[in-house]
Amino acid sequence: MLNFDNQVAEERRLLQLNELEEFRIQAYENAKIYKEKTKKWHDQKLARREFVEGQKVLLYNSRLKFFPGKLKSRWSRPFTIIKASPYGHVELIEDKTQKTFTVNGHRLKHYLGDSLDEQRMNYTLN
Repeated sequence: MLNFDNQVAEERRLLQLNELEEFRIQAYENAKIYKEKTKKWHDQKLARREFVEGQKVLLYNSRLKFFPGKLKSRWSRPFTIIKASPYGHVELIEDKTQKTFTVNGHRLKHYLGDSLDEQRMNYTLN
């Protein structure tokens, strides 16, 4: 037989709508928890870069789109840091032209070229 009782059908429909709302809220909370865990994992993998005055750094050239050769580096020559703020902007000076400019700290990485020269050793084989 068909369900002709309107009161029972109405109550059943309200229960179904409430269950659907609970499923939606639970899915939202699960997505939020997943995003938080993913962000925490991603942030653990990031290396914190802190810059100090007088340090040498390489600058990332993001405008270099069409360049000859696939293996050409996008990192520009070493620059010297004049001033580094705790909020991420760094003031640089170019050694050759003495030109100063400010960049975001995310576009920089530490230059290790000088320290590599100090670690080289020559061995003579007899």
